[in-house]
Amino acid sequence: MPDVVIIGAGPAGSVAAALLANAGFEVEVLERMHFPRFSIGESLLPQAMEWLAEADLLRDVVEAGFQHKNGAIFRLGEKEERFDFRSKSAEGWGTTYQVRRDKFDELLARGAERKGAKILFGQTVVAMRPHPETPSLTVRDEAGVECEITARFVLDASGFGRVLARLLDLESPTSFPNRMSIFTHVEDNIPPAAYDRNKILITVNPRNSQIWYWLIPLADGLCSIGAVGAPEQIAPYGATREEQLAALIAESGLMSDLLTNAKRVRDVGEISGYAARVSSLTGDGYALLGNAGEFLDPVFSSGVTIALKSASLAAHTLIRHLRGETPDWDAEFSAPLSRGVETFRAYVSGWYDGSLQKIIFNRPAADARQVKAMITSVLAGYAWDEENPFVRNPQKYLSMVEELCG
Repeated sequence: MPDVVIIGAGPAGSVAAALLANAGFEVEVLERMHFPRFSIGESLLPQAMEWLAEADLLRDVVEAGFQHKNGAIFRLGEKEERFDFRSKSAEGWGTTYQVRRDKFDELLARGAERKGAKILFGQTVVAMRPHPETPSLTVRDEAGVECEITARFVLDASGFGRVLARLLDLESPTSFPNRMSIFTHVEDNIPPAAYDRNKILITVNPRNSQIWYWLIPLADGLCSIGAVGAPEQIAPYGATREEQLAALIAESGLMSDLLTNAKRVRDVGEISGYAARVSSLTGDGYALLGNAGEFLDPVFSSGVTIALKSASLAAHTLIRHLRGETPDWDAEFSAPLSRGVETFRAYVSGWYDGSLQKIIFNRPAADARQVKAMITSVLAGYAWDEENPFVRNPQKYLSMVEELCG
């Protein structure tokens, strides 16, 4: 019987598996897909580097040849604001990477295997029986053969699959309205002098501030591009997702100019209704990591950062549990994880209600450098830095700055 079974071999699952294997526990990871496989969410945040280093997987990432990232550029018409993550108020990493997730996720999974974790691909979890000491799963392989797996604990890192949330009826209403993203990869052919590939480009639609676009330069001359909005806002742009994405980008200004000679290299994909949360992140013999518990919105690339933070918190709490101690899962895992999630939630909400867009594009001159450094820290992923007032009480301080903007 393994000590821990982890559902999903994405970033959260692999980092948790590496940490637990490093601590000497027997870890089995069940992954429905086969790697490499495409996934969205290619723009990391600098804070994530800390947890990759903690799991001893950072060297793998550094040596993989991914595109460096040191900040973000926000555009609205002719207005532009640049955020350099190295100019933040928080201590820690100021640079990171923009990654192809097929390569990134496989790299982390192989790193976890190297540390002793066992990863089984083509495995689908179809049932779960919670138990404080011996939770068990029913798992179906690709031939349709089912088996029972019992462990001392189960971690759900299934991402958008949200396995345990579905099987155990843990879904809870989210405050965010239904939105969708449509996206693809292109061979961008952007001239070297035309754009700083070390930064992600976030563009607001000039006719509707509820629609925005991303452009994420990747290595090897590729870009990930996408548009986000409510389905009813995107539908008028064309009969197909390809038509819609092309028509939306045509309105984007600089992004459209940069992609003049781009060639699409994969079909346009979509994800809709992705905002989700659960009634509880833990239960008898299990805990939910990353997107398996809650996903907010892709606008600030927080998904992988939250996933890795959850993996770190859960692994340390679980190590105590497996060693016979009695950790407080709420105080040691759920509550600290939720503090950062709530910080990101305030910024996502501010983006869509217009207050944060107002701050980004119309910052007041008074204390501008200090304010920008603190906001930059959050955008760089330091959403757990309680020394930052824009983390400690984000709604209050964002509202104050918005008022200064007039």
